[in-house]
Amino acid sequence: MLAVPTLGPARYESPLRTKFRSGDGVYNFTPDSARLLLHADFAAEQEIRPELSFEKAGPRERIYFDPEQTAAAIVTCGGLCPGLNNVIRSVFLQLHHNYGVGRVLGIRYGYYGLNPAHGLPPLRLSMEMVESIHKLGGTILGTSRGPEDPKVMVDFLEKEKVNILFPVGGDGTQRGAHEIAAEARRRGLPLAVVGIPKTIDNDLPYVWESFGYKTALDKAREVLDCAHAEAKGVPNGISLVKLMGRESGSIAAGATLASQEVNFTLVPEIPFRLEGENGFLAALKRRILARGHAVIVVAEGAGQDLMPPGPLERDASGNLKLRDIGVFLRDRISAYFAAEGIRINLRYFDPSYIIRSVPATTEDSLLCDRLARNAVHAAMAGKTDVLMGLWYNTFIHVPISLVVKEKKRLKPESEVWRSVLAATGQPARFG
Repeated sequence: MLAVPTLGPARYESPLRTKFRSGDGVYNFTPDSARLLLHADFAAEQEIRPELSFEKAGPRERIYFDPEQTAAAIVTCGGLCPGLNNVIRSVFLQLHHNYGVGRVLGIRYGYYGLNPAHGLPPLRLSMEMVESIHKLGGTILGTSRGPEDPKVMVDFLEKEKVNILFPVGGDGTQRGAHEIAAEARRRGLPLAVVGIPKTIDNDLPYVWESFGYKTALDKAREVLDCAHAEAKGVPNGISLVKLMGRESGSIAAGATLASQEVNFTLVPEIPFRLEGENGFLAALKRRILARGHAVIVVAEGAGQDLMPPGPLERDASGNLKLRDIGVFLRDRISAYFAAEGIRINLRYFDPSYIIRSVPATTEDSLLCDRLARNAVHAAMAGKTDVLMGLWYNTFIHVPISLVVKEKKRLKPESEVWRSVLAATGQPARFG
């Protein structure tokens, strides 16, 4: 289940051996036999199962590709996320400076740019092009949602003589990467596909933390602090903040804990009811009557079952389009307090596009660099159909086939959610 596909025997000595020779002539390479247990915590009487372990990431002593004959490509897909340019830059620098790969392409606007019918030739990346991009938000390559035919994409990569592809994105992107790897395998084409996890919602399994998440929390906390000031500055002030999180409340929960100014946090994993004595609106009323202000955080995927049913539409990536819980909740709160004869001052914030398009913070910049460099090590060693993971603070190789089977969720019994309940003082359930 946790075996990592490879293109074949590693035929070349890594250039890192001579490039970074230490005093005793030994470079700290990682052998393929180095593993990390799937479950690091276990009872003393339990049997340890080594087959349930991940292959550790890191530079290999022997590599599959001859660097002088290798070309690589980077593609960024899905929504924006802080750190995308950092990843592009670090992948290029690792390939160019440390491995001596001379040709690195940037695919434009996601998988869309891997279809020549769209007329978007790739960019030839250079030192001058990537030198300062880590200071910018967004991605210099552009991004898009939606699939393309794997056969067409592999045709394009084969024509461009690309040996390595680095797809940077979330679960939809990695499903596409898995299909590209499968198509290359069917053709017997030695193409290494190494995914780099990008999900601002932090919802990819076997990725303890994805880049951009800490930056998102930092910016969300700033918004929450402003929302708190707005709520306290007027009589019966209520600030409602909608944050990202289609199926995961990770950002909403993390921002709540970072701010410590939130009174109610609503997430997709925990259903809630509006009406009734134990419903959310009644709890909000009690808070307003007791304290005179309230700050509410709602993840975008929360409360979808509360809104009137409508036709189910999907975006270009195949995701169901969510109804706007923020606007819905804003209107319901206003109507409820009007019916109760209580005058409120309601402020509504939706900072989603601002949060995801800012440059990465220092902590995320470091994570981007380490993810990117380990991805290059994996690709040069001939690993394929694999995603860079982070497990117990250790970088690992995760088969993409395993990643796309599930999403990471916020568990009601988790320490994180218990901390949210303690910080907000809200009940475990509404309704």
